[in-house]
Amino acid sequence: MPKNAVTTLASHPDPSHKVGDAILDLVLRVPASSESKLAQPEERARALGRSAARQASLMAASLALPPGFLGWLTILPELVGVWKLQAQMVSDIASVYGKSAALGREQMIYCLFKHVSAQLFRDVVVRVGERYVVKAASLAFIQSAARTLGVKVTRNIIGKSVSRFIPLIGAVGVGAYAYFDTSQVANTAIELFSNDIVIDI
Repeated sequence: MPKNAVTTLASHPDPSHKVGDAILDLVLRVPASSESKLAQPEERARALGRSAARQASLMAASLALPPGFLGWLTILPELVGVWKLQAQMVSDIASVYGKSAALGREQMIYCLFKHVSAQLFRDVVVRVGERYVVKAASLAFIQSAARTLGVKVTRNIIGKSVSRFIPLIGAVGVGAYAYFDTSQVANTAIELFSNDIVIDI
């Protein structure tokens, strides 16, 4: 786990910076996949999505079990853990579609966070008919996107943080959200990699 995941949100004057740093660290390191290209990849891709969603749900719910302030301290480790699972899932889905070579930081951040802020990626990943055009993004853009996402994710966390003060019920809610969130990431990845991808440099 990245060093910045160890520091809690509560200990930082602006927690969105920590979340943004975690996002940036994540998307700059695209994980390798042990999956192979398949002639009929969708069934395997869906199975990968379901498996990752279950793992993410279990991880998030387990980390949300401590009540009160202790539950607050687990938020950033929970986010990073779920995002790492999702990143591996995206890599595996790209691989079964034979698109590992087309998986860069632009596609990774798009798959992981399109459902958080679709507007942020409107000029980076564009669907044109039956293909997607992915425009190479500068490191400055990726850094800026990570900061913006950090603010959005942090606001979402604060809005839902009250649930962590309710034992068991809060953990169930956190686990259910992680399942839903991971399923959305899987759907985005399948939609992207099941189509032709053109890299616009």
